[in-house]
Amino acid sequence: MSMATQQTRALGKLAVSPSVFALFMWMIVPLAMTIYFSFLRYNLLDPNPICSLLSPDALLDAENRCLAGITNYSYFLTDPAFFKAMGNSLKLVGWVLVISVVGGTLLALLLDQAFYGRGFVRIMMIAPFLVMPTVSALVWKNMMMNPVSGFLAYLFKLVGLQPIDWFAHAPMTAVVLMVAWQWVPFATLILLTSLQSLDEEQKEAAEMDGTPPLSYFFYIVLPHLIRPMTVVILIETIFLLNIFAEIYVTGTAGRAGNLPFLVYQYGLIANDIGGASAGGIIAVILANIVAVFLMRMIGKNLDT
Repeated sequence: MSMATQQTRALGKLAVSPSVFALFMWMIVPLAMTIYFSFLRYNLLDPNPICSLLSPDALLDAENRCLAGITNYSYFLTDPAFFKAMGNSLKLVGWVLVISVVGGTLLALLLDQAFYGRGFVRIMMIAPFLVMPTVSALVWKNMMMNPVSGFLAYLFKLVGLQPIDWFAHAPMTAVVLMVAWQWVPFATLILLTSLQSLDEEQKEAAEMDGTPPLSYFFYIVLPHLIRPMTVVILIETIFLLNIFAEIYVTGTAGRAGNLPFLVYQYGLIANDIGGASAGGIIAVILANIVAVFLMRMIGKNLDT
């Protein structure tokens, strides 16, 4: 290796080092502080000045007023609300994934066909994904699912049915529908892109052989879509585990509250920063376990 090449590489590393350091600090500092507070007895209504980053030597005082050990973790894990929140998180993620993958596949097959205005429809399909979650929740709450003046209530009355008070009688269904509305376009976009890369020779051979539509889908299209489907599942799962705005805005936390909302209740309603920090760390660990499992699943699909 020449001296000029070594100098160029050294200058390149030096040039990117500030950005790498800033990114490292941006990720590590909040995580480190969360871990730190998760072992403390710290409540916003009665903040203890001893529990401060400025006086770490005073943490182990004689009265043990600050250090909580693993008490916050054990309390959070044994809280009945934790198991309910975990169940709601799994239900939310599972149902949204089913709706987005199935709906995205059907819409991708439709948009892959030639029809007038297809380009405009493709552009408009991605629009829900670009709407902010808070705005989406407000639109669904006030304009779509309002039991008196909502659009769905109008449709129910039109066919002679009694309108549903979604947020009172079916809160989880309401949250699943509004979240799926945002994520179906994402799945559609990924799967449509994959469909367009399907080998034209396979299409022509299937058409010449007179392959039935269902056989064509299950034996040619679906195997081709398996890999992008796993990517969609991985990306959506990571984001769906952090759903918060829709539950907060619609006020469905009582029956549809998930793990992020439980952490919010600990921190900003009960003002228990130690318990909220422990809950946040537990949520991060669970999310990483899910991510590792999905990554291994994707790796197996890529190897086949």
